[in-house]
Parts: sequence; structure tokens; C-alpha cells
Amino acid sequence: MRILGIDPGLRTTGFGVVDEEAGQLRYVASGTISTQQLDTHALPARLKVLYDGIAEVVQCYRPDCAAVEIVFVNVNPQSTLLLGQARGALITALVTHQLAVAEYTALQMKQAVAGHGRAQKSQIQEMVKRLLSLSGLPGSDAADALGLAITHAHAGKAMQRLAAAQGLGSSAGAQSPTRPQDKASYRAGRTR
Repeated sequence: MRILGIDPGLRTTGFGVVDEEAGQLRYVASGTISTQQLDTHALPARLKVLYDGIAEVVQCYRPDCAAVEIVFVNVNPQSTLLLGQARGALITALVTHQLAVAEYTALQMKQAVAGHGRAQKSQIQEMVKRLLSLSGLPGSDAADALGLAITHAHAGKAMQRLAAAQGLGSSAGAQSPTRPQDKASYRAGRTR
């Protein structure tokens, strides 16, 4: 299974691609998509760069699924709103390419990769390097994205088994673009 991990950001989005086979992880690729060259007030243009960038990564590496970090409210509500819009553009690009999307918190990723939820960025980078047998440290955004892919490689199967046992049909925490109820999401409202 090939997994694309995404660490969303409006200025810099990290991505990481990992292959998982029989419990073994193999590094495929990682990097960042940057909008820093654009005017900070050009939100639509920045969202398009993110959308197009992830679409290009998907076309190049052909992942089977994706894992994206869940965003929580920060101290600055405006920053949270902007980050949410960036995350929305990224997820839209993924589902447009028929990828199932699983979502994990930063805490879940840190626990899966480093063993505790208070891990620092440098600890995540070092553990990703070790887990994937990399020759050097990945950048912090790429390391977080690779960490999300690693988290999904470990947790995704367990979540799918749990969901199947509970009769849910798809993995808990994951959004499947092919669920039957998604095909008819528009319902006409009542008129007077």
C-alpha cells in the first residue's frame, strides 16, 4: 500500500510518500509545496498552488490513500481559518483523485512515531529518519508528513478492522470518497 501523508500549511505544506508491505515501511519521496512567493493577501492564488501541487504529487507517485493532519483552533482565529481553507483545498485535491482520506491529530502522529505526544519537531525528524532508514534528516514539514503516513500505515489497518467489526464499512476517522450516501448529497428543501 502506498500512503501519502500531508502536513497542511498555507505558507508551506509538507508531503511524504511511504510504501507499506507486510509491516515493512519504505521511503518513496517527500518535500514541500510553498506559497511564500505569492502575496499573502492572494488567498485564492495560494489555495490554487496547494491544490495543483498535491494533484501533481498524486499523479507522480500514485498513492493508494492519504493521511492528513487535523487542524485545531489556535490562539489566533484568523490563522486557524486560513489554515482550514488550505487544508480544505488539499483534501479536495485528494478526493478529486478518488483517494480515501484518513485524518490524525498531531498528538496521534507524535505518539505513533516518537512514543509520546509531547515530542519536539527535532525528535519527529530523528524518528522518521530511523524508521525509514534515511541517510539524513528530512525537513520539519516533510518529517511531519512522513510521520502521518507512518501513523496511517500502523493505525489504518487496525481502524479498518475495528470499523468492519462494528459494521461501519469504512475506517473510523477516514473519509471515503466512494460511500453510497455521498452520491446523493443534495436534497431539495421544502418550499411553501
